Amino acid sequence: MTTTYLQTKFGEFAVHENENSVTTTLLTPDSSDYTAYLAWLSEGNTPLPAPEPEPAPPAPPAPLTPAEKLAAAGLTVEELKALLKT
Repeated sequence: MTTTYLQTKFGEFAVHENENSVTTTLLTPDSSDYTAYLAWLSEGNTPLPAPEPEPAPPAPPAPLTPAEKLAAAGLTVEELKALLKT
């Protein structure tokens, strides 16, 4: 099993990985992992920084006006009127 330490805005976590699972433990003074974490820090180690958040998705485009919808279809208002008269 490997253990890494991760800093987040919520605190520091121990991340335990083995071939079948990953578990995380919030490191608090009453945590059994806390003593091991302090020893690891005293050896000069540094926890991994918090990952960068995912960028926000782009805003949806503004709705098209009826004239823009016609233009996207390759028509003008006059052309549509002509088509509707026939």
